[in-house]
Amino acid sequence: MLAKPSGEMANVGAIEFPTGGYEAVIFDCDGTLVDTMPAHFEAWCEALASYGAAGIFQEDVFFAMGGRPTRDIVVDLNSEYNLKLDPEDIALAKREAFLKKLHKVELIEEVADFARSLRGKMPLAVASGGSRYVVEKTLRLLECSDWFDEVVTADDVKNGKPSPDIFLKAAELLGIAPEKCLVIEDAPPGVIAAQAAGMQVVTIPMPLLSI
Repeated sequence: MLAKPSGEMANVGAIEFPTGGYEAVIFDCDGTLVDTMPAHFEAWCEALASYGAAGIFQEDVFFAMGGRPTRDIVVDLNSEYNLKLDPEDIALAKREAFLKKLHKVELIEEVADFARSLRGKMPLAVASGGSRYVVEKTLRLLECSDWFDEVVTADDVKNGKPSPDIFLKAAELLGIAPEKCLVIEDAPPGVIAAQAAGMQVVTIPMPLLSI
């Protein structure tokens, strides 16, 4: 695996993070803490094409579904296009395709700076709709896994985003009441999940394109 060049980060522009009113912060991973979404979309396209379903997953739909477990999205695609794709097969193919692109991903600077500023000052967690294997590998590659007290993934809950389960689990592990948690998210399913959990939410825009 290629090492990520140090000092390279994606940017999203100025973000107003609240300065108080919370006792723990829970970060989504993909598209929030780490700029992985282009690599994830490429991986989706390759996985679907390998099973004869090229071109069915449009980029705008992909971003709207951000944060949802891969298997749940395959079920929706089957329903939408009258397909019979095996969710487990697609999830595995998509994971392998993404891992080959992992060296391309970057921390999102503004969110990483916020997380770094809170490290050791209050409980921090990652709550991601990705699999534990991929999320932990991503955090280790970018040398930020030790910033967080807990990592909760789609593997740890019955219902993925937009269900609040993943955020409630993170709050439980941190020992902080849900209403005292701040969530940092980028995608609609995650924002809905955090709000359903009774948490404050800061929404992160898509990274700015480099000029």
